[in-house]
Amino acid sequence: MKGGAAVAEVLKREGVDRVFCFPANPLIDAAAGAGIRPIVARMERVMVNMADGYTRAGNAKPIGVCMMQGGPGIEHAFGGVAQAYADSTPLLVLPGGSARSRSRLPASFEARDNYAHITKWADTFSSAQRVPDQMRRAFSYLRSGRPGPVLLETPGDVVAEEFDDAAFRYTPVPRLRTSADPDAVREVVKLLLSASRPLIHVGQGVLWAEATRELVEFAELVQAPVMTTLPGKGAMPENHPLAIGVGAVSVTPAVKHFLPQADLLFSIGAGLARTLGSVGIPAGKKMIQCTTDERDLNAEYALDGALMGDAKLMLGQLCEELRRQLGAQGRQGDDRTRREIADAKAKGLEEWLPKLTSDEAPINPYRIVWELNRNVDKANTIITHDSGHPRDHLAPFYEVTTPRGYIGWGNSTPLGSSLGLALGAKMAQPNKLVINVLGDTGFGQCGMDLETATRERIPILTVLINNSAMGGYDRMQPVAQEKFNIKRMSGDYTGVARALGAYAERVERPADIAPAIKRAQEKISGGQTALLEFITREDTSYLRA
Repeated sequence: MKGGAAVAEVLKREGVDRVFCFPANPLIDAAAGAGIRPIVARMERVMVNMADGYTRAGNAKPIGVCMMQGGPGIEHAFGGVAQAYADSTPLLVLPGGSARSRSRLPASFEARDNYAHITKWADTFSSAQRVPDQMRRAFSYLRSGRPGPVLLETPGDVVAEEFDDAAFRYTPVPRLRTSADPDAVREVVKLLLSASRPLIHVGQGVLWAEATRELVEFAELVQAPVMTTLPGKGAMPENHPLAIGVGAVSVTPAVKHFLPQADLLFSIGAGLARTLGSVGIPAGKKMIQCTTDERDLNAEYALDGALMGDAKLMLGQLCEELRRQLGAQGRQGDDRTRREIADAKAKGLEEWLPKLTSDEAPINPYRIVWELNRNVDKANTIITHDSGHPRDHLAPFYEVTTPRGYIGWGNSTPLGSSLGLALGAKMAQPNKLVINVLGDTGFGQCGMDLETATRERIPILTVLINNSAMGGYDRMQPVAQEKFNIKRMSGDYTGVARALGAYAERVERPADIAPAIKRAQEKISGGQTALLEFITREDTSYLRA
């Protein structure tokens, strides 16, 4: 057996039926020979984004696999892998590499060294016979602890090297989970119940653990409001009476109401990092953190209590302890928090309704969010934002009702990531409508991969917010803006999309938004990728905590 065939055989046994790749890597042929489909993108970063979206939408069943050329290929992929690492997405990255005889030469790019700080583990296949052992270790990292990418650099001579078939032994690696210390569970529940206004803070760890049911049970026993980070959006159904939505760069009106008043923040499945993916926590609150990674603990906030383990198992323990301390029904007879949440939501909607229902032209971008809410089947839709104002407008006001109905990201925020994430999500969930919302600036970072969507028959909907500007960036460089007008953008994106094989419409009037969304869904149902270019005004307003 050759080393490349051994890699492909491990992937098959691990349930991998497709790999994301560009442009060349000897493992691509080995995978294809084993019946694994190669999905070819137009650039490395988008290809990694596709693997990322595929993994998230399928909840790592299976894990996305990326293959790219050694040297320039893996160099260009750096941003996508860094984003996956920041947002804790498990990916297996398999770049080509120089022959072992050229290791450590000045002209050789050593992926193992250069990716060490943005992967859980980075190594190089040392020999063909060692492939099963190193792949076993890779999948052990991918299926245990905090999720994140793993890289194994593949020297060309290892791919071609042969070893005895009898030496190949491989059994798929199981997922490993741990529960929390029972004594610590008792103590944090006592602390939680001593608070007069607790707030539950939820991250993506609840999604990876598939623990939405347990989270809802926990919230109902405590009768506390639940907010999510941006990556965790959807972990709590946002139509639940205790859900107050997302807290990130922009926040919902209900988060704006409840966060300052909370006296205790109970965080589960989140790193509690101060990034664009999560709202800053005001000083003076007691804090409890439940996480899988000891590096999160006391990193940016002083903690009053902590648990370590899998979110699903910990929530089960917490619910059991709550019933022991409060009785079988917990606080479920007390509806004061639900009424306060409903009131905060109603007042917030009233405040923002003029923007959400605006009839002005050029179109107000909030009107597009309003129409998406009203014209898609939430239970069968996955939507993702791009960086900047598309994120800040969409996240607080698009209501998510199912886990993974939203792909939120924000610990690293590269423009243009939404298209690749949507393409990957559609491949993981082919029966769902998948939408990415991005701006005209972001389109410049990824637009050619609409051709990937049409060529690979991945029918998604791209909602393009075109305000002919890099929205909000002028405040960062006011002199350059005043003297040289550097924020201005231009382009016929509808024309570009059509040239790449997509169905495309340019929409300029608010009354035409909903009919265009419906027509695009019809085209997608027929197997065609669609782009809707909305001509909008620049609206830099969003609600901050």
